[in-house]
Amino acid sequence: MGDKANAHPGAAGRATAADHPASVRNVVLVGHSGSGKTTLVEALALTAGAVNRAGRVEDGGTVSDYDEIEHRQQRSVQLSLVPVEWGGCKINVLDTPGYADFVGELRAGLRAADAALFVVSASDGVDGSTRMVWEECAAVGMPRAIVITHLEAARADFDEMTRTCAGAFGADDPDAVLPLYLPLHGAPAPDGHAPVTGLIGLLSQKLFDYSSGERKESEPGPDQLPLIDEARNRLIEGIISESEDETLMDRYLGGEEIDVKTLVQDLERAVARGVFFPVLAAAPAAEGARQGLGTVELLELITGGFPTPLEPAAPTVTTPDGKPREIKACDPNGPLVAEVVKTASDPYVGRISLVRVFSGTLRPDQTVHVSGHGLADRGHEDHDVDERVGALSAPFGKQQRTLSHAIAGDMACVAKLNRAETGDTLSAKDDPLLMEPWEMPDPLLPLAIHAHSKADEDKLSQGLSRLVAEDPTMRLEQNQDTHQVVLWCLGEAHADVALERLRNRYGVQVDVVPHKVSLRETFAAKSAGRGRHVKQSGGHGQYAICEIEVEPLPGGSGIEFVDKVVGGAVPRQFIPSVEKGVRAQAAKGVAAGYPLIDVRVTLLDGKAHSVDSSDAAFQTAGALALREAAADAKIHLLEPVAEVSVLVGDDYVGAVMSDLSGRRGRVVGTEQAGGGRTLVRAEVPEIEIDRYAVDLRSLSHGTARFSRRYARHEPMPAHIAEKIREQAQDSP
Repeated sequence: MGDKANAHPGAAGRATAADHPASVRNVVLVGHSGSGKTTLVEALALTAGAVNRAGRVEDGGTVSDYDEIEHRQQRSVQLSLVPVEWGGCKINVLDTPGYADFVGELRAGLRAADAALFVVSASDGVDGSTRMVWEECAAVGMPRAIVITHLEAARADFDEMTRTCAGAFGADDPDAVLPLYLPLHGAPAPDGHAPVTGLIGLLSQKLFDYSSGERKESEPGPDQLPLIDEARNRLIEGIISESEDETLMDRYLGGEEIDVKTLVQDLERAVARGVFFPVLAAAPAAEGARQGLGTVELLELITGGFPTPLEPAAPTVTTPDGKPREIKACDPNGPLVAEVVKTASDPYVGRISLVRVFSGTLRPDQTVHVSGHGLADRGHEDHDVDERVGALSAPFGKQQRTLSHAIAGDMACVAKLNRAETGDTLSAKDDPLLMEPWEMPDPLLPLAIHAHSKADEDKLSQGLSRLVAEDPTMRLEQNQDTHQVVLWCLGEAHADVALERLRNRYGVQVDVVPHKVSLRETFAAKSAGRGRHVKQSGGHGQYAICEIEVEPLPGGSGIEFVDKVVGGAVPRQFIPSVEKGVRAQAAKGVAAGYPLIDVRVTLLDGKAHSVDSSDAAFQTAGALALREAAADAKIHLLEPVAEVSVLVGDDYVGAVMSDLSGRRGRVVGTEQAGGGRTLVRAEVPEIEIDRYAVDLRSLSHGTARFSRRYARHEPMPAHIAEKIREQAQDSP
């Protein structure tokens, strides 16, 4: 690992195709926004020789956060891949956004990676959302390590932050979260803060000085070794406790000096198994420097301690019709199974798909089968089609560097897969397979939009379909009740990015309008109405009279029409016409313009004319009768009520329940969910939770999640209903 005496040389900066899974490492960087993930990626690329100065590739541009939106917003909004080479290994570094709105990109990175680096800022600490991601990784046994950044901050304390990480991430075993190095400080600055200039290896007991801009190894002074004795002994005990050699602890406690090489090997095995989580420190390189502090140690941890793609179990695979299919884990000669983990559009080359190959070998120009992922409820096409693969490449900033192939375990960008979407499976044309999709968060913040002009209206549909093809955490809804186009997003930042991509990438200008919920109307009590449509203005006239009775029904009954006409007062052929008119008027509403539901309409009597009665006349009479019945009755305005489930930390349960009550919600139960969390179940009017995705995040400091499901429509309070009726009357 980073304690090894000789640093491996960096690559020349050209990403190449891997020839064996054992030489590949796939690692994802996880951490809250501002923790320094992107800066760390660029520092690793510099140390590995992939860039000529911090963050710059040979032909210009940065290796990460190269999207124009990211430049404008000054934060990562999408998953990016930066391949580097170190010690004979190809390392696919996946940089993920830290902001909660882009958790879909994070989950895609977790799916594609075999290990995770949790990046923690020494000045900010560990937030609740990062802890939740750690727990998700723990649930699937993903190997993890922790990198502490921002050590240059005035109040940064590596030892204190290490203890914080042990408390946050080592709930089951704090001794499994321990540092491999301790920082070395230079001369104090005028403000009293001593900068970190190097590291001291706890196992090798070597000094690694970065003050010159390049890592230099030396022996510690006699006054320095006693300072690391306690941390070194604790680290050795932590490694030995996870060793597969059961005799090692007895030998150590018996006073035997354990060989450093043995300790490093056991450490690497424990890290790869996901039972030991080393803590390291890192900092970007200074201007003109070749290496950033701790980057060599981190690259050696990745190559030596993180698992190869051969080690994780093979993914769950079925045929498109659902029959299980067993495949060998990461076999380059096995059946082709690859997954699209990200889709993006390039204005020059079209759609580009970032693909992780789990089995087989992907080659340019071969025809593959693309299996859809069953997200039709989010506006994503469900499909099974054959497509020809375009060029394979490795991304590096805005540049794409051509690859000859991508074997099992490796990642590559694939051009011209016009039908493939994020989450789709690529397999052999004659052996179609389907991977089990990863869990996606539900988008719960509605964004109602309409085209700004007629020209935009023509482009809107295509722009939206491309947008949701790229982002499976976004749901497109064409609401038939409100006649609105609604993009469901994860939060405000997610919505902002969607709008900016529509404008700048697809050339569609849209206006954001208030989101409407699907209100309904119903009768509060029985009422009667008479519809009279009699006109005679020369020629063929119109004559139809009908009398109806309307009474409320239980929720969910819809519109029930009953014929009780006797004596032929309304000819039989015109009774369906009355019903048609009644139902047409019910669809338009009778009070505030919302559909009428849950009533029984009984046709009691009427009159007809032998010449002037017609289908159209009785349709009009039926509608008039329903409107007259409504004019003499109390009409309830019904609002949709959702069943809401909130998973929240115990510390915030009271605040969440109080907030739900303030939204006219009824808490129907709570239950312990484990891990210091509680599940709160409530029924809340949908009109009150339009922005709940944003408000709950603020209320719980990003640690709570919620789901919602339509329950029923029920009467709205009179004062709120009156306001809505007034708004309906005032609108054009």
